[in-house]
Amino acid sequence: MLVDSYGRVIDYLRISVTQRCNFRCLYCMPKTPFEWSAKENLLSFEELFMFVKVCIDEGVKKIRITGGEPLVRKDLYKFIAMISEYKHDLDLALTTNASLLKQQAKDLRQAGLKRINISLDTLKEEVAFKLAQKNILKDVLNGIDEALNLGFNVKFNTVALKGINDGEFIDLLEFAKARKSQIRFIEFMENYHAYGDLKGLKSADILNIIAQKYSFKEGQKTPNAPATIYELEDGYRFGIIDPHSHDFCDSCNRIRLSAEGLLIPCLYYDEALSIKKAIRNKDIAGACEVLKTVIKNKSEKNRWAENENNQSSTRAFYQTGG
Repeated sequence: MLVDSYGRVIDYLRISVTQRCNFRCLYCMPKTPFEWSAKENLLSFEELFMFVKVCIDEGVKKIRITGGEPLVRKDLYKFIAMISEYKHDLDLALTTNASLLKQQAKDLRQAGLKRINISLDTLKEEVAFKLAQKNILKDVLNGIDEALNLGFNVKFNTVALKGINDGEFIDLLEFAKARKSQIRFIEFMENYHAYGDLKGLKSADILNIIAQKYSFKEGQKTPNAPATIYELEDGYRFGIIDPHSHDFCDSCNRIRLSAEGLLIPCLYYDEALSIKKAIRNKDIAGACEVLKTVIKNKSEKNRWAENENNQSSTRAFYQTGG
């Protein structure tokens, strides 16, 4: 079992398999061109899996595959299958923008993937173009349909942006509700790489918009889950992820691994240690030692607690699966 210095059990690993993405979303990485890592600098699926086995053996029970956009990495389903075959009852999930999902969903399902979180910030083509800087909505919706048809457990993530998609919150909620899927509205997380004029909405603002049509009550929060859950009168449940709240940190049970082998204790925490050398030397004990050191040094709070006037991350979210 992995326990940090504040008594939190760390049993959740998020793996960013690539920095690359086929979108250029304003809240993540609108600036071009990018200096991508050379392929040889990335850990192979076999190398990543070597470390995954260490984590599972030490008590990790949940793994989420992220990017960039994870589906741009060739043959991702093979990595999913490695993990699924090693531990069948692992909670194994994927976060994606869904634009490539229609072509890959069947292989992912057969590999053992059961849960998918899909980024869905708008249902309007022109807004999708503005946010992603390309025409993407049709492919995203096709990917969503395919995932649902194959029986995936699907959740939707919506970044709440003032003046961009705040007029669609009710439509997005109803879109998810009609598909028997949960939607979580996410407060915009300020970061150095985002388009500078973006303004986010806080959880109270989001709730006020939804309250224009629906009555709801706060539901019971799932332990360690980042979302606060709200329940409509008919029982449908939606969530709000509020990273600015320190309650988000108090129950944090996760660490992050980048495609280059950096093990990161917190999304808003710039320090990290690398497992690459140990893994490429097949030094399992050394990789395990790095893991335990990162867990020991995991911060109690995110860096917002230290500087309320500079709430911004310097590490790009596409490097860590933000």
